[in-house]
Amino acid sequence: MRGEASCPKCGGRVSAPGLFTDSWQCGEHGTVYPLQPVLPPSVEALGVVVNRARVPVWMPWPLPVGWLFTGVSYAGDDRSGGRATAVACSGPGPLGGLGELLLIAEELGVGLGARYAGITGPDPGPRMCVDRPPQAKVHAAGRPTPLWHVEDAPEDRAVFAGEARGMWLWAIVWPEQSGLLMYDDLVLADLREAGAEVELVPCGALSPHILA
Repeated sequence: MRGEASCPKCGGRVSAPGLFTDSWQCGEHGTVYPLQPVLPPSVEALGVVVNRARVPVWMPWPLPVGWLFTGVSYAGDDRSGGRATAVACSGPGPLGGLGELLLIAEELGVGLGARYAGITGPDPGPRMCVDRPPQAKVHAAGRPTPLWHVEDAPEDRAVFAGEARGMWLWAIVWPEQSGLLMYDDLVLADLREAGAEVELVPCGALSPHILA
């Protein structure tokens, strides 16, 4: 688990605001929103991210049968608020074995989703064929939301992306065959609107994929 903030685009060390700059700086990417340490799965951890997020905190709700919440992180600080959020869930894969799903909401240019997707970023647009029918659809906060395959991702995962509430929505699934999960009309809730229902989220062991 990370013990300090890092660059959401590359995972490298970032410099905190100081005498000569009022923003976080990455040696490779310049000004960034700092990626905070990953929080182990708990209702309290979700509360921390939900209370700081300025973008949706997406989670399948209700979770598919046998699935658990397995980690959360966000990019931003106390001044900027959370400008990207990442929520991990794990459970039985559609074809057997363990499946893992990472949902990322982020503002344009943050780059967290591209990093988890294993592609150069910061945004998925150049790798999405939006002139073709979407390959998957979810219901995000009650609205049908098309998602397209993101090309050039590593073969061990399936990557989808689209737009919801004016932000990028990434859905990254391991292993690649578990991408079938995205064809089941998943219902996503923005946990900022869930209220007391957040306390009902079942928690599992920390996902290794959210630590990448």
